[in-house]
Amino acid sequence: MRIVLGFLSGFVGMLAGWFGLALLVIALAGPDRDGGIAMGAFFNIGPLGALVGFGLGVWLFVKFGLVGRGAAPAAAPTSEPAGAPSPGAAVAPTAKRISRPFAVVVLAIVGSLAWWGWYEFIRSPYLTHGYMNLELQFRLPPGVSPPAEEKDVRILLDEGGRFWPGNVDGGNWRAHQDDRAVILARVTMSYKAWRRAVTLSMPGAPDQSWSIDLPNDPDPTLDFSGWRPSSSAPDAIEMNYRLTADR
Repeated sequence: MRIVLGFLSGFVGMLAGWFGLALLVIALAGPDRDGGIAMGAFFNIGPLGALVGFGLGVWLFVKFGLVGRGAAPAAAPTSEPAGAPSPGAAVAPTAKRISRPFAVVVLAIVGSLAWWGWYEFIRSPYLTHGYMNLELQFRLPPGVSPPAEEKDVRILLDEGGRFWPGNVDGGNWRAHQDDRAVILARVTMSYKAWRRAVTLSMPGAPDQSWSIDLPNDPDPTLDFSGWRPSSSAPDAIEMNYRLTADR
């Protein structure tokens, strides 16, 4: 048990040292547009912090994770000759035991990390349908024209706190339904999530959002959903969607 707890203590220290040193380097380096500094800090510098953190975690276990049971006086030997001086009471060596508070803290941290890793794993897109494409159609109010260029349309998917940009379909991103213009786009859904929302931004109109009523692990849909306005305003943009899978 001591070996297991000592290893877990070192493991927690390793993770803390790895991420702590990497985040410190990223913070000191300042803005990083292409992500090169972050990658280098995590994969090249972070392991140095992991080595130091592992050693520090094991040292903390030895220092605070093992405590003495308390010294007990031992009786003097009785085999001495009657005339020999009595050596008095001798002190037995102090036995070590695992500190319960230290063990609870370490096990709580490891349990939390294990739960977080398991939760992220089950949210992985590789377990069910793979990456899923959310095909979107935005129907503008009557008399409103779409932007002149596709770069003026910005779409963002909020997938349980993770944000993914949407893609406008090149030369086929504009369509019409009766007298109303329609913007066509798609965005990739990557994780299981209980909450999803889509935001549309374009010149000449305020940002508008829609919640996506899908289960945590949705199945593909054959048809587009019904049109849903972004608000109760009479000139609100409407949106519908269809979900397709890559396998």
